[in-house]
Amino acid sequence: MPNLPSPLPDDRIPVIVGVGEITDRPKDLAEGLEPLTLLELALRRAEADSGAKLLGEIGSLDVVNFLSWRYRDPEQRLAQRLGIEPKHLYYGPVGGESPIRYLHEAAKRIARGECSVAAVCGAEAQSTATKAERAGIDLPWTPFALDVEEPKRGAAFQKPMAVKLGVFRPVTVYPFYEAASSAHWGQTPREAMAESGRLWSTYSEVASHNPNAWLKRRVGSEEITTPTADNRLIAWPYTKLMVANPTVNMGGAVLLTSLAKAREAGIAEDRLIYVRGGASAEEPRDYLLRDQFYESHPQNAVLNAVMELVEGDGRKFDAIELYSCFPCVPKMARRTLGLGPDVQPTVTGGLTFFGAPLNTYMTHAACAMVRKLRNGGSLGLLYGQGGFVTKHHALVLSRRAPWEPLAQDTSVQTEADRHRGAVPEFVTKADGKGEVESFTVIYGRNNEAEHGVVMLRTKDQARALARVPAQDGATLAHLLDMDRTPVGSSGDIVTAEDGVLEWRVG
Repeated sequence: MPNLPSPLPDDRIPVIVGVGEITDRPKDLAEGLEPLTLLELALRRAEADSGAKLLGEIGSLDVVNFLSWRYRDPEQRLAQRLGIEPKHLYYGPVGGESPIRYLHEAAKRIARGECSVAAVCGAEAQSTATKAERAGIDLPWTPFALDVEEPKRGAAFQKPMAVKLGVFRPVTVYPFYEAASSAHWGQTPREAMAESGRLWSTYSEVASHNPNAWLKRRVGSEEITTPTADNRLIAWPYTKLMVANPTVNMGGAVLLTSLAKAREAGIAEDRLIYVRGGASAEEPRDYLLRDQFYESHPQNAVLNAVMELVEGDGRKFDAIELYSCFPCVPKMARRTLGLGPDVQPTVTGGLTFFGAPLNTYMTHAACAMVRKLRNGGSLGLLYGQGGFVTKHHALVLSRRAPWEPLAQDTSVQTEADRHRGAVPEFVTKADGKGEVESFTVIYGRNNEAEHGVVMLRTKDQARALARVPAQDGATLAHLLDMDRTPVGSSGDIVTAEDGVLEWRVG
C-alpha cells in the first residue's frame, strides 16, 4: 500500500531522519571515551545516517541524564562542542522512560512549529569509569564536577523502614511486582520462573544479532534462571542474568526534523519514520503508597492509550520494544497489550544483554526501531519506564504519514488514577496475624540468603514490611516453595529486639 500524501502541512509533521550509536571497548582504559565524547560521536553518526547536514540547525536538544561521570551543565558543554545555540536545551532527571518522553516532546515541538530540527541523545561510560576507579587510574576526561549534586534516586523517595530492610533499590523492589503479579495470574513460582527464562532468552537472541550490543551471546532459559557462582541470586527470584547490566560504554542519538525540512534536505522518503503518537503516566515515587503490586495502573493506561492508535489491538504492531530492566515489566506489559507468551518483545536485545546504559537504553531502542521499520513493517511501539514501575511513556512510530495532527495533550494520568484503589496505611508496629501481599529474599555474593522481606497486610488491613531472618529456615522455605506461592498465606507478626517487625510462617 503506497504512502499517500498527508493532508497536514509538511512543516508540522515530525519525522525521524537519522539515528546513531557507538559502543566503546577500549583496550587501554586511558583511551576510553568520556560521556560527552560519546554523545558528540553518536550525534555525528545520526547526522551521517540522515545523509544531510543538520547538526548546525538543531533548535531543540535533549540530553538524557547520565551517572557514570558528573559535569557542570553537560547540555551546554555538548552544544558548545557542536557549535550550536538551540532555543530548547535540556538535561533531564533520572528515568528510564526519559528518552521516549524527550522524543515525544521534540516531535510535539516540531508539530507546534517551534523548531524544524531536534535531537535527543544519551551516553554512559560506566565500564571504563568503574575499571579506572578500581585500578586507581586517573582518566584524561573533563574534570569530575565535585560541586554538582548527585541526582535523587531510590532511597531518597522511600520510607526509612524500606531502606533499613534493603528494599529500596530496583533489584530488591521489582521482585514485589514479580511475586504479586504471578500469583494474581495463577502461576506457581516455577511457572513464573520458566516464563521469565524464556522471555529473557528471547531478548538475548536479539542482542546476539545486534552489532551494538554489549553481550552478543544467545543464552538459554535454564542458564538464565539457574543460580551458579557466575550467575548468583541477587534478590529472589532474580539472578544476575535477569537484571540490567549498567557496566557498559555506549552512546545513542536520534535526529528529528519536520517533513518539509527533510524534503528540503533531500532525504529519501523511505528513510523517514513518522511519530504517530504516545502517552505518559506515573505512580507515586514512594512505592509503598500504591494500592497493590500485581499490576500498574499507569502502565495499563499508557499501553491502552497507544493501542487506541492501532484500533485497540496490540497485535497490529509489527515490532515492539518492551522495557526490560526486570522480567515483571514486559510480562505485565505484554498481557495488557493482549500478546501471548510467544511475544517478540524487543528489537534491541534488552537491558541485560544489549546493555543498560542506565537512563538511556531506550535511546538505543529507538535507533533499533527506526532501522527495523526502514527494513520492513509499518508500525512500531516503544515502551519505556523508570523508577520502581514508576514513570511510564510509550510512543508509536510509523512508516506512513499521519492524517491527523500529532496530539499535544498526551498525559493519561487521570485514567490511571481512576483505576487506583484505596492505599493501605503503612505501619511499623503491628502484631497478630499478617497475610503476605508480596515478598523477596535478599542474597549475598555466596548465593546464601541474607534475609527475607515480606510485605504484609495486618489484621487491620494496614501494610507493613517485615523481616525473615536467615536462620528461620522454615519460613524461608515457605517463601521459596517453587510449587506454591506464599502470596496470600498467613503467619505471625512479632517484633525483634531492634524494633523491626518479623514474620513467621503459621
